[in-house]
Amino acid sequence: MTVSTKSNIYSNFVGGKWVESSSGDVLRSINPANKNETVGYVQDSTKEDLNAAVASAKEAQYQWKKLSGSERGQYLYNVANIMEKRLNEIAECATREMGKTLAETKGETLRGVAILRYYAGEGMRKVGDVIPSTDQEALMFTTRAPLGVVGVITPWNFPIAIPIWKIAPALIYGNTVVIKPATDTAVTCAKILECFEEAGLPEGVINLVTGAGSIIGQGIADHPDINGITFTGSNNIGKQIGKSALQRGAKYQLEMGGKNPVIVAADADLDLAIEATISGAFRSTGQKCTATSRVIVESTIYDTFKEKLLAEVKKITIGNGLKDGIWMGPCSNESQLQTVLSYVKKGLDEGGSLIFGGEKPKGSEYDNGFYVQPTIFEDVTSQMTIAQEEVFGPFIALIKVDSVQEGLDIANDVQYGLSASIFTTNIGHMLSFINEMDAGLIRINAESAGVELQAPFGGMKQSSSHSREQGEAAKDFFTSIKTVFVKG
Repeated sequence: MTVSTKSNIYSNFVGGKWVESSSGDVLRSINPANKNETVGYVQDSTKEDLNAAVASAKEAQYQWKKLSGSERGQYLYNVANIMEKRLNEIAECATREMGKTLAETKGETLRGVAILRYYAGEGMRKVGDVIPSTDQEALMFTTRAPLGVVGVITPWNFPIAIPIWKIAPALIYGNTVVIKPATDTAVTCAKILECFEEAGLPEGVINLVTGAGSIIGQGIADHPDINGITFTGSNNIGKQIGKSALQRGAKYQLEMGGKNPVIVAADADLDLAIEATISGAFRSTGQKCTATSRVIVESTIYDTFKEKLLAEVKKITIGNGLKDGIWMGPCSNESQLQTVLSYVKKGLDEGGSLIFGGEKPKGSEYDNGFYVQPTIFEDVTSQMTIAQEEVFGPFIALIKVDSVQEGLDIANDVQYGLSASIFTTNIGHMLSFINEMDAGLIRINAESAGVELQAPFGGMKQSSSHSREQGEAAKDFFTSIKTVFVKG
């Protein structure tokens, strides 16, 4: 078991065993809805602990890759079934650690289950193609080889889905894994690893090491025996990891920030656009890389849109995500709360008009949590900080434009290119948006947040390293192509 008999202390998982860190120290994970509540303690690991995990993964990889795809897939099916049985436990833990509502974490857990089953099936799909040779007496074809040991570094905002959508393809294609989750949600990750343990994966195939990003995260980037690194998180950290991986020739995959626009054309279904804007901006307290951040509205419908938007946002209930009737939980930590409040100040300082929220809600039930109101600014120009930088909170900037083309120009006027959506009934506007929008995920008459698990996911510009996750596209990162020429 991961939990100490003394208290709720969670260990690392290395070589098929739960082991304490060599440092003897632990890190506290707290409930953002009530900072006085401790969810659990995780290991404050050292490079020595990381080295042990990597050595274990390296030793296990040879036998793991020799298994057939269907054999590896059966393990993933087993994990999925175990996770499904533990749905309520895992979801409740994630809500207590991260803050989003229980309905959202249950949905995220079920998505993790679906991802596992999807990649279990991938074990039976083709891994190459026959290629005609100029030599009629020869056979030429391609196959796929695993990278080896893969380092997985995950954030706190999707503590179930993101680890699973990285781990599952890594394993099905024959790699072994060392995962370092965000400390804020490392207890949830430990519960996921328990499911892998119960499913009976061979020792060393998957390993968990918790601790500081500067030690364990950077250690993964620098480690000579880690052949590939998949990372989701901030741009600054991602670029640092990419630089370290590049210097030693390791393959890397970075999914980073977004400043995602929604364009609302004059011919749009306004009720649909408002519903999707609110969901995209404020679900998960806006803490999604695909969250709606800028809402670009044609001037002829701007006032009507704003009035309807404000009326609906006022209905949002804020509180502990475990309670019935709560629509939006707290920010995930004190730092994120202060970041949101700092952008409120920047918006005001640069001439924006705060028309809703922007403060901590009042009341004793909010005093010990990292709560903030949904926040809406107007009179925003594209040059303002709040229109350029990722806030990662329940925060939108309304921008008025005179045409869809002007909206497109503003939508593209940022360093990011992750997701974008438009609401329109005009096929010409749809096609222009599809062709001209610089984003990896294009959504028409749907919120900016969300992508189906079987579809490629990733961004353009500064939002990613230009690789794609999920679906069959994951194969491109987690394997290398071998070209084989056979002559009798």
